[in-house]
Amino acid sequence: MDTEAKLELIRAAWAEAMSYPQYRSYIDDRLKEGKTTGPQESENYLEYTKLNMSRMNKWDKHYAPQPAFLQALQELPQPEKWLVLSEGWCGDAAHSIPLFQRMAEHAPGKIELGIVLRDENLALMDAFLTRGGRSIPKLIRTDKKQTQILGTWGPRPIPAQELLEEYKAQQKSGAEINKALQKWYAKDKGKTIETELQQTLKTVLTP
Repeated sequence: MDTEAKLELIRAAWAEAMSYPQYRSYIDDRLKEGKTTGPQESENYLEYTKLNMSRMNKWDKHYAPQPAFLQALQELPQPEKWLVLSEGWCGDAAHSIPLFQRMAEHAPGKIELGIVLRDENLALMDAFLTRGGRSIPKLIRTDKKQTQILGTWGPRPIPAQELLEEYKAQQKSGAEINKALQKWYAKDKGKTIETELQQTLKTVLTP
């Protein structure tokens, strides 16, 4: 898919994008109906979603970007739009999207955040696969007018990905893997996400 086709998908998705508060409210409303986002309907996905709401609440209360990262945001050469593909049941999204929101709050006029659901935007998702998979969350950075793709990030920090692959190689259970990842995120406190994003902030993927 060429760049302009990707940009058209981004612009179409952005027109329907939710703010972070809207995203949280939408998930809350689904939970009240005993449902989660997307077509997956099971007790496991429902439980994942409930846990994720608790995790997002904790990040909302306790996360604050580091001064060096905030300075990098202030020094951005142009305002950016950050579009995130997510779902309410996604554990990694629960650890990163609240951070993106706080970053945007600390960089008014520099960052505008929008969130869309993966399973309602599969064409866009398929334009930004990770190792061939529809992995989320996926952050897509564009300029304000959405004429350039500046960069992407996701679905999780590199050390967390390495931990996941290590546990899978050891044939650990899904529960063990999830527990290890949650501990990693809690200990890291968002620092690695900041570092990885800061490394890409001055990149431009398309002319």
